[in-house]
Order: sequence, then C-alpha cells, then structure tokens
Amino acid sequence: MMTKQFWTAALLTLGSYTSLQAQEQNYVELHYNFAANQQFELNMESRSETYMTVNDVMQRTTRDFNGKMNVTVSSANRDVTVLTWKYQDIRFNYNSKNVNALVDARIANDKEPLTAALAKIVDKPFTVEIQPTGIINKVDDLDALIREASTAFASLKEDDKKAYEKLLADQFGTQAFRSWLEQLLVIYPAHGIKTGTQWEESVPLRTGLVGRTDLYWNLQTWDSQTAKIAGTAKIKTDKLEVLTLDDDIKATAEINGDMQSNYLINRESGLPSICIQTTEMKGDYTYQINKKKRIKNEIKVPVKVITNASYKFKQIK
Repeated sequence: MMTKQFWTAALLTLGSYTSLQAQEQNYVELHYNFAANQQFELNMESRSETYMTVNDVMQRTTRDFNGKMNVTVSSANRDVTVLTWKYQDIRFNYNSKNVNALVDARIANDKEPLTAALAKIVDKPFTVEIQPTGIINKVDDLDALIREASTAFASLKEDDKKAYEKLLADQFGTQAFRSWLEQLLVIYPAHGIKTGTQWEESVPLRTGLVGRTDLYWNLQTWDSQTAKIAGTAKIKTDKLEVLTLDDDIKATAEINGDMQSNYLINRESGLPSICIQTTEMKGDYTYQINKKKRIKNEIKVPVKVITNASYKFKQIK
C-alpha cells in the first residue's frame, strides 16, 4: 500500500515540475534566423530637420527621404549569416537656404550631379555579415561601390568634387550604413528573456561624429509569431575630437542625443516588421580658427537635429 508520505512526495515533485514548466513558458528566445535564398524587402521613410545658428543667424535644413532595399540571404549557418543588400530606390527632397533639390536615382537630372552618382549605386550588391544576436561583424564591397559612384563627379571643379564625394560617403558609405543598421536592428541577448526584461549594448558612432551610442531595449509583450520591443538610446560625442564639416571647416562637437524606437518583431526571422524611430540631437559645434575660411576666432555654432523615421521589412521569398 502506498504510504501517505509517498503521495505527498509525488505531489510535491509534480508541483515543482509544473511550476518549472510555467516558468519556462514565460521565457522567450529571440534571435535572427535565416535560410539561404530567402529575400526581404525594406521600405524606408524619414524626415530630418536641422537647425544651425551661425553668427546669430539660424539656418534651417530639411530632408525627406524615401528608399527601398532588397535583402537576400546569401548564406546562413548557426554562427553567422551573410546578407546581400541592394538599393532599389533612393529619393529625397532637400531644402536649405531657399534652395529646393529633388534627387531620384531612377530619374536622370543633368543639373544635379548626385543623381548620376546614386544611379550607379542602385541594383549593385554589397554584403553584411551578422551574428544571430544581431551583432554586425563587417560590411563588405560598399566602399568600392561608393568609389565607383564618385566617378560621376569627375567633371566638377575640385572643390565641388570633394564636397560631393564627402556628401556621398557621409550619407551612403560603409561607416554611415553600418552605424544606421546598428541603430535599426535590435541586438538580442544570448539567453531567454521574459516580459519586462531590459538589456543594453553600446556601439561606436561611425559617421562624421566621433562618440558612442548606448542602446537599451525592453520586451513588452510576445506571442508565438511576434514580439513588441521598446527601445531607447543615448548618443554622445567626444568633444575633443576634431571633425571636418562641410566647406572643409574644422570643428569639435559637443552634441548629445536621445532616440526612441518601437518595434514589432517577426519572430520567424527576427527582423522588425515595422520600426518607428524618433531621434533628437542637440549641442554645439565649435568652428576652429581658419584664415582661409575667414574664421578669425573660434565660433560656437548651436545645432539641433530632429529625425522621424519608419522602416518596414517584408519577406518576399
């Protein structure tokens, strides 16, 4: 006959097992999961407003950007995936000092040299090597693509040529692309997490500014197909580093920023079905003395940049 003690022990064991199962079901593992030859389409929209005050005169610049990219999984294994990226459409409207410029890589425009350069970028492949957590190992072939695109500026005057080359590299070069992608994709923890879990990662600023971005994420809800994640970021520049700005002006930058992101993650791939981001950066550039530019004393230039953007990934194959 089974003793009372036996049944008590059995029920305790079953209770412990059931409790453990419930705890395990509350945790979810998020990561990037790809198969060779899968294809995704990324649609991008953003609007940036930049305010700079030089010698008590405020200058406002706006840029509306629309783009589309194709992403193909070239190879995928347990430790690393190689994604091949191609721009399909690049369009933006730029307004500054009462000058309005519309640039569309698909529509020839002899009056805008940037159009011809961007036409050399669309439909041309470059690769990104990424870990399952979302850490980017490297970006290949984009620098060569930008160098080839820069040949569109060959007939310009030397100063104009350098200015356009810098603009192209700052907006579409390897460091600019990698910095943008690191701020777009969630970097997942290597272990299971539950609703309310917060985690963080730090990446360097790779654009013209020197500094770092501290990224923070919070898992809000999840189910078998999706996960909702809220993201924030603190952006801070190194105020001692000397930068080269437009018109070959040397300056230091003491600029801080905040970014808010909301993600709806497709758990099958790990990519965001949609991501909405708002970024605000503000601080000061300090222009250095430059006789050629008629800067006789250091000039403090307040700057503020507000960017609203949306990104949508869709699997097409």
